[in-house]
Amino acid sequence: MIKKRIILALTFKDGVLFRTKKFKPDYRYTKNFIDLWSADEMILIDISENKQKKNFIDIVKFFSNNCHLPISVGGGIKNISQVKKLFKVGADKIILNSSSFYDWDIIKKVSQIYGSQSIIHSVDCKLIKSKKFKVAINNGTKIVSYNPIEWVKKAISYGCGEILINDIDYDGSLIGYNIPLIKNITSKIKKPCLALGGAGSWNHIYELFKKTKVSGACTQNIYHFTNESINSLKNYLKSKKIPIRHTNDNYTL
Repeated sequence: MIKKRIILALTFKDGVLFRTKKFKPDYRYTKNFIDLWSADEMILIDISENKQKKNFIDIVKFFSNNCHLPISVGGGIKNISQVKKLFKVGADKIILNSSSFYDWDIIKKVSQIYGSQSIIHSVDCKLIKSKKFKVAINNGTKIVSYNPIEWVKKAISYGCGEILINDIDYDGSLIGYNIPLIKNITSKIKKPCLALGGAGSWNHIYELFKKTKVSGACTQNIYHFTNESINSLKNYLKSKKIPIRHTNDNYTL
């Protein structure tokens, strides 16, 4: 049986760990705020506005050199040159989103060099006034004509290997994942899917795995604003008969 993945998502802005609650920043920092070594994978997202993003390159390099987790990296990736720099410093996968809208061939180019398994394509979904979902790009500031199914199918046709589903209105809310949206997308495609945005309790993650076909749950704020850890999440899911990877390896940063 294929085991579900628990993926730690960390967001950085100008080199600083950026925690949000409904997108309001919280820069409190506790060195051991999470049992990092018990996650299955890690996602690092850069929301910096500066074009050089040198601080983020250093962050990716640090995590690559000091942890034992596969690392996916995203945020403002616009060209192959940036992709090569990220892989060079230790990224295992890259996450594309807005750049594809302006040049879908970027997916094909990355796939030809590094393989489709190296590309996660994000779909940021936004419910508009017509009560239909559309895709948002540029950090959610621009709504485009694609609906989520059209968007992910096009990304897959160009060569991405995995899909990351996010409902913008749920992101940072701690109210749970948008199960109907995620269920609809995962039922229409065969590629592995990850879900991000909204988890506020272990039961939210259990429902995600129980009711949808996602292969991984990406979580962030639940660890920043509660006293929970990935180890306790895995114990909970195991008690609910969810196939989950459980490790006692003591990895440290």
